[in-house]
Amino acid sequence: MIFSASALGRFWGAVNKEPKGASTVVLLSGQSAGAYEIFLMKRVKSSTYRDAIYVFPGGLFEEADLDRELAGCTGGFNGEKARLLLQETDISEDLALGLFMAAIRETFEEAGVLLARDSSGEIVDLSDPEAAARFAGYRREIYQRRLSLLELVRREKLILAPDLLIPYSHWITPEIVPRRFNARFFLAVLPAGQKPLHDNIELTDSCWFEPACALAEYKACRMFMMPPTVRTIEELNEFSSVKKLLAAARRRKIEVILPEAFRTAEGLTVRLPDGREYFPAPKGMGANAVP
Repeated sequence: MIFSASALGRFWGAVNKEPKGASTVVLLSGQSAGAYEIFLMKRVKSSTYRDAIYVFPGGLFEEADLDRELAGCTGGFNGEKARLLLQETDISEDLALGLFMAAIRETFEEAGVLLARDSSGEIVDLSDPEAAARFAGYRREIYQRRLSLLELVRREKLILAPDLLIPYSHWITPEIVPRRFNARFFLAVLPAGQKPLHDNIELTDSCWFEPACALAEYKACRMFMMPPTVRTIEELNEFSSVKKLLAAARRRKIEVILPEAFRTAEGLTVRLPDGREYFPAPKGMGANAVP
């Protein structure tokens, strides 16, 4: 089956010629020296996606992520440090730090995981039922835009922890695609005492997978994922432990990945700069692969 360029546009979303900034977080769980899992969530079906796709937590960068007062709640982690870690000396320090803030906010909003420390310097622990319920309420309020991340930080006397995020990759949606994203991918280890959970609004299910299992589900057409997600999981699958993965990520040279998207006799194909090719969905999903 051959899909038109307009179908690809609908696959990725509504018209937006300029790529919008976004942050995506790959949550990792497991012993540092042994097998580990990644957290994936199932996005609700919509006019954009006929089939629900599996994603990492993340979303669009917002103006509030640039708030100077918010930037002062990071325990000394600043824009210069953020820019160096992102390996992007051509962007402002404010934007660099804002991308980390977006990653923290979106991870809390979408998965309920908060990368922050309490007033004693300990990473926020939500194992207590009362604390878990209170922060679940904050999460709902942030989603409804009735509470900002800065207000949450002030209310709970928190210190945000962008240092827990390790920049991993930088993807820009193909130029042919109407709705485009300029997305930075981060790695983060799940804090002890916290459990991620989908929001039951934009995300309908969630699960931990070993990378190899997630790839097997994708190849068996039981999970629908976008090419950047698939490629990221393929790379993660090369590491046998969180310790080895994080060590490699800290040494990794981050280069912008701007794929090509084009039509072939088999359908729409996304080609990465290294020549690898991906379909929007594995062969076999047929007409259900796009709206």
